Amino acid sequence: MNSRITTASRSRGTLLRASVLAAAALFVTAGAHAQAPAAAGAATAGKTGVISIRQAIASTAEGKQASAEMQSQFSARQNELEGLNKQINDLRQRLDAGQGKLSQEEQTRLQRQGEVMARQLQRKQDEYQEDVQAAQADVFDRIGRKMVDVLDRYARENGFIVMLDSSAQNTPILFVSPNIDVTQDIIRLYDNAYPVKAGATPARPAAGAAPKPAPAAPKPQR
Repeated sequence: MNSRITTASRSRGTLLRASVLAAAALFVTAGAHAQAPAAAGAATAGKTGVISIRQAIASTAEGKQASAEMQSQFSARQNELEGLNKQINDLRQRLDAGQGKLSQEEQTRLQRQGEVMARQLQRKQDEYQEDVQAAQADVFDRIGRKMVDVLDRYARENGFIVMLDSSAQNTPILFVSPNIDVTQDIIRLYDNAYPVKAGATPARPAAGAAPKPAPAAPKPQR
């Protein structure tokens, strides 16, 4: 009976499925340009390394701090979405319980109220998702640009001619030996090069944590 309330409020699924979209793909780097040109016909000696850029960025002290700040920044909007979702659920339950008891006029009024609230929830969810993804992209871009410099210097100093990003979707890596994974080294070097300022907000959430997903929209009744 009240399926119209929920038709407009179907969300696109759990928000924030992708923490950064394609931002990490920008940071695949190679150290080959820093090597001296090889003589004609001679093989270029050097090592290949692998790094998870997403993990590295999220695990730095700066990345953890940014994650905590995002939790605080979006908490009010998360609560608003949860409250609106609860109101829609309560209205749906009221309609279910009132079947055969409510007047046609009251039933129609509640259904229209629910439809308006459902459209409002969908709009706010979409805006929330866009804003969170934009904020995450900004964080990864800010930290990632500096991390590229750290990675480039590390590659040149340690004889790497190729560095692959295992977190990039377009990088076909099926297996990574711990011996060539430099993720932890880069995290350590980044924290040394860009320490978090004293008195900064401590990063309580887990590394790479994003604001919790918005509540799922009510399921349609059959």
